[in-house]
Amino acid sequence: MQAKKWSLQIGGRILEVETGLLAGQANGSVTVRYGDTVVLAAATMSKGASRISGYFPLMVDFEERYYAAGKIKGSRFIKREGRPSDDAVLAGRAVDRTVRPLFNSRMRNDVQIICTVLSYDGENDPDILSIIAASTALSISNIPWNGPVAAVRVGQLKGEFILNPVNGELEEGNLDLVLSGTEDKINMVECGAKEVPEDEMLKAFAFGQEAVKKIASFVKEIQKEIGKEKMAPALVEGTPEFEAKVKEILMTEGLAEALYDKDKKVIEEKTKAIQEKVGEYITSNFSEKIEKLKEVAEIVFEEVSDEIVHENILNKEQRPDGRKLDEIRNIDCQVGILPRTHGTGLFTRGETQALTVTTLGSPGDQQVIDTMEVDMKKRYIHLYNFPPYSVGEVRPMRGPGRREVGHGALAEKALVPVLPSKDEFPYTILLVSEVLSSNGSSSMASTCGSTLSLMDAGVPIKRPVSGIAMGIIVGKDKFKVLTDIQGLEDHYGDMDFKAAGTENGLTALQMDVKVDGVTLEMLEAVLKQSHSNRMDILKKITAAIPAPRTEMSQYAPRIIIMHINPEKIRNVIGTGGKIINEIIDETGVQIDIEDDGSIFITSPDEASAQKAQEWIDNLTHEVKAGEIFNAKVTRIMNFGAFAEILPGQEGLIHISEIADRRIDRVEDVLKIGDIIPVKVKEIDQQGRINLSARLLRNSE
Repeated sequence: MQAKKWSLQIGGRILEVETGLLAGQANGSVTVRYGDTVVLAAATMSKGASRISGYFPLMVDFEERYYAAGKIKGSRFIKREGRPSDDAVLAGRAVDRTVRPLFNSRMRNDVQIICTVLSYDGENDPDILSIIAASTALSISNIPWNGPVAAVRVGQLKGEFILNPVNGELEEGNLDLVLSGTEDKINMVECGAKEVPEDEMLKAFAFGQEAVKKIASFVKEIQKEIGKEKMAPALVEGTPEFEAKVKEILMTEGLAEALYDKDKKVIEEKTKAIQEKVGEYITSNFSEKIEKLKEVAEIVFEEVSDEIVHENILNKEQRPDGRKLDEIRNIDCQVGILPRTHGTGLFTRGETQALTVTTLGSPGDQQVIDTMEVDMKKRYIHLYNFPPYSVGEVRPMRGPGRREVGHGALAEKALVPVLPSKDEFPYTILLVSEVLSSNGSSSMASTCGSTLSLMDAGVPIKRPVSGIAMGIIVGKDKFKVLTDIQGLEDHYGDMDFKAAGTENGLTALQMDVKVDGVTLEMLEAVLKQSHSNRMDILKKITAAIPAPRTEMSQYAPRIIIMHINPEKIRNVIGTGGKIINEIIDETGVQIDIEDDGSIFITSPDEASAQKAQEWIDNLTHEVKAGEIFNAKVTRIMNFGAFAEILPGQEGLIHISEIADRRIDRVEDVLKIGDIIPVKVKEIDQQGRINLSARLLRNSE
């Protein structure tokens, strides 16, 4: 196939799609360019069914390449890119969440999408281009898929929305909204905001959707021009008679009743017993392809359960646990439950429970981020752990997966706008959320637990943040919004919409769907209902702890901030770090120095910090005429004596300034090592310090 290009004007720049040049053996491949950022997406599919059963086997990988930004990996020993950075994991997750709902859930062909960043200009983020590139590669390929989709980023600066803002505009603005969807619906949202009100957020959705529609139509035209005929997928399906029989058994054995119990474990026990009945039917009546038939039965079980939940909520407003559509489960908030940590918050909502622990450290404890896109230091870090016991399972403990990284990033994003500046609160802040029990919305429980923990630690946040997970059930001609969805409603519902923010506005959003998308009308209803719910949760949080504590834990380190003349930094460090290491060894403190002359002294006790501060004060003190010191005689000359008034700073006491009488020899009055009071007489034009002992004796 010959190389071919298409272009579209979007956001004041050219979006360029090219195919036929790279990765020709993939089922579909394109490069997408925006500015000087270029992403290659290659989509491939196996010819037959995967060996993996139980779910649609889609793999999405986002590959950062340091060469794209003209960088060499920072490690001294390893130059090959290794484990994906958190940013790369989140970018791949965004692609997955956008394209997955548009595949047939019964499909069992292995599908893989690899997005590789080939060029990065430092302004146009490759995550948006990856979604567009993946969509285009799938659309023009022979892989069966119900696309295309497109994505944009929306910012807001001085009250005006910006399409695909560059990095500087994002930092200065109030909004970082990633929006993707089809020509007429939105199917994925990822957002960080600086307390943006719900009505303003809805306007941002509408603004972004217009551009999404334009790009999706553009991709559709490319598909019409060069798209391949779609292959027949390998589907998990049985005969109509078999599937009808399985459905009959499920209903006869009471699946509709089993799903509607307030206790998650009871639901699991009842539905497992019903599935075992189906298994008995299969083994008793069939001798071949038993495992395949069981997989078909599992699909039918999921589809029938989905129908039951939809029917009851749409037509009866009946939720599995008996709550009203806008009702939140029982909430309990506690703080300060661990004796030696710097701050703790325990947030329990129904069967979901998250414990968040705050640890305060020195500025030197900041996390160094070295990726293809950025080199920076991060002073606020949020980690999220989801152990198997939280859902009553037994499985190996591995490193954090995409879900853990994504949930931690969402909770982190929600709290960034309310954190104090480094000048106000110089500590490095580490939050770790341990999900101890989970039945839906553990990320929002982590957000609420983090607010409690920060306030318990005495971190002066601007305002408390709460979060809620919303759901939606979509019918042919109506929909219902659900507050505080539990696990079963998340599984069989059509949307998982997480909203976090303060009383003033939203700070973070995340949305996934299981349908092809949702409309602006649906999003408006969700935002309205979630606002009321968030306010209710905020009342629970502030009832437990109304404001940040005025005193930090006795076990938290103390930090003293100093500001010195940057030219004096060398006085503190010394040759080869000799002086600063001496201060650290002598006092036991940690010292961090920045180029602007800011010095942070971190110590477990105040006395050591003050001792180090006094030491640095003496090293960097700019001597002025008239000041008085107790000086130590260091050298004796025939014309006077040199004396140290501060560490590293000497002055001359001329022979005429030693005594209140005439002396012939300095040695008659002074000897090396003497400590005498002196007054700074003057500092000459060359910066030399002239001292006088006589002036002090005359004044006595």
